[in-house]
Amino acid sequence: MAQRVPSSDGGSKKTSRVRVAVRLRPYMDKQDDKGEGPCVRGLDSQNLEIINWRNAMETVKYHFDVFHGEETTQQEVFLSSVKPILPNILKGQNASVFAYGPTGAGKTHTMLGSSEQPGVIPRAVLEVFNLVRAKEGEEGWDYSIGMSYLEIYNEKVLDLLSPNSQDLPIREDKSKNILIPGLTHTAVSSFSDFEKHFVPATLNRTTASTKLNQRSSRSHAILLIKVVRTRQDLSQRQQTGKLYLVDLAGSEDNRRTGNQGIRLKESGAINLSLFTLSKVVDSLNSGTAVRVPYRDSKLTRLLQDSLGGSAHSVMIANIAPEYKYYFDTFTALNFAAKSKLIVNKPFTCETVAAPVLPAKRARAEHDAGGSGTEPQKKKQKDERKSEAEASSPSAHCHSSAEPSVMDRLMALEKQILSGQDKDSLTMLKYVAQSRKEIEELKEKQREFESKAKLFDQLAAEKSSAKQEPAFKNNTAPLQRKQSNVIKINKQQAVVQPLQVSQLQPLQQLAVVRKQSVCVKKKKLSDALEPPDGKENTSTWETQLDTSVLEQSRQAILTVLNSGSLKDLKGLQQIGDKKAKLILGWREIHGNFTKLEDLQKVEGMTEKRFSSFMKANILSSMGK
Repeated sequence: MAQRVPSSDGGSKKTSRVRVAVRLRPYMDKQDDKGEGPCVRGLDSQNLEIINWRNAMETVKYHFDVFHGEETTQQEVFLSSVKPILPNILKGQNASVFAYGPTGAGKTHTMLGSSEQPGVIPRAVLEVFNLVRAKEGEEGWDYSIGMSYLEIYNEKVLDLLSPNSQDLPIREDKSKNILIPGLTHTAVSSFSDFEKHFVPATLNRTTASTKLNQRSSRSHAILLIKVVRTRQDLSQRQQTGKLYLVDLAGSEDNRRTGNQGIRLKESGAINLSLFTLSKVVDSLNSGTAVRVPYRDSKLTRLLQDSLGGSAHSVMIANIAPEYKYYFDTFTALNFAAKSKLIVNKPFTCETVAAPVLPAKRARAEHDAGGSGTEPQKKKQKDERKSEAEASSPSAHCHSSAEPSVMDRLMALEKQILSGQDKDSLTMLKYVAQSRKEIEELKEKQREFESKAKLFDQLAAEKSSAKQEPAFKNNTAPLQRKQSNVIKINKQQAVVQPLQVSQLQPLQQLAVVRKQSVCVKKKKLSDALEPPDGKENTSTWETQLDTSVLEQSRQAILTVLNSGSLKDLKGLQQIGDKKAKLILGWREIHGNFTKLEDLQKVEGMTEKRFSSFMKANILSSMGK
């Protein structure tokens, strides 16, 4: 059974504000081209000012938890900002440290450092090992430490401890804890063991060179240190604390970095995730936001505990003093000022497992040792029966295993009742209340089962007796009554079905319809069209006089060669579009030498040409 225990730091304090530290990077070897000096300077250990870009004669002042100037060392940054939150990890709570700022401002140097000046990450991990070493054996707890290392590159979660892995999913369990299935978790026993895994994994991180930074981080890197401590007594208590060490990639202005191609795509993904991070901070500060957009980016999804969640968080905002970084510095300071208003609610993540009794453990080991055959199963059943008989009133009241079991249970109960831990008493009350509710539910279930059996018996008796239904309808079905009144027979119209003695071809029906219009056309088409309704050029042309047919063809050819648009539209089956196509063809290729050349015009197929000739020849003969 897992439960959340509120943080007990500072008496009744149950919230923790995000601590913000600002670190000013020293001037690089090459000064500004114009030699204008720094655009920002520190006033004391907590205050700084930056020139107002709207009015160069004014400055804008900021107040933070800690301000680290250009002369601040890596040791001072760690001691004042990071070390105070590390003891919370050994209490089963979460902590988070992340560096924020524009590209080239010194974030990676702050988090990683160098062999001569180690940064926050190696110093924090070494401090965790020192704290665990000091606590071991004093309070009756067993400690274990593990690590995971990942990067977010182009919105893909990649495992740095396993370089060949693919994009990993981000999930959330029923306790609203963020987890990554498939992420490598390696147990480490010492700081040298940690370095053995961490240094090669750091080389797997994606970096590239830009105009502003020779070794620019192209991804967000997150190192997870997990500390699990387990109680050595029978209570089976286990507390899990996590430390997130985050090195964010810097925001970039592509006009100054000169990014192109793949660098431009990486910069877009970095800026988008940082913009989503800014939206999350704004939503948390507004207090009226219905939804905090954690899921809009994988970075904010993983930082959900650090911002508005359950972690003791520290943000180190890195800024640069040069004027060319002015707007980046100004934006980073505004973001840091908003972030320090965020309030987290830390709690202790504790798991309590029910103790396993010796008798049950021995039985489980005996069951696990069997091969699964039928004789062994029968032996197990016999053993269970013998145990039940031994526990019956007629059997001996005290078995050999009962004294040790009862002694251990009594010792556990005395330890819980005599302890000063209020959380254990609360848990005990909760367990008792839960057992009472379970018994009530079981009682209700028994009542429902008895009622269900009674209903089943009644239904069986009814079906066996085959009784008649309680409500039997003996009335005749409703029918229309016959009227005795003599009605006067009226003359009614008799409608008979249409009878067709012989089906006529479709073409003959069409000829009959044409008869009322023109008898001459009817006879001519009847004589020329075949009975199957299909056009056959050789059939109807052979039935016409050769001289008449030749005159008609010549007249059509004359219209095609010398006719105007209006004349062409006067032909049968020639519309405006087809007439324009014929004029265009005639202007390009000249006159038609024969009527068959008309098939060369666009859209004039052989079938359409045959229909065109037939319609025009018959039309000229009918005039």
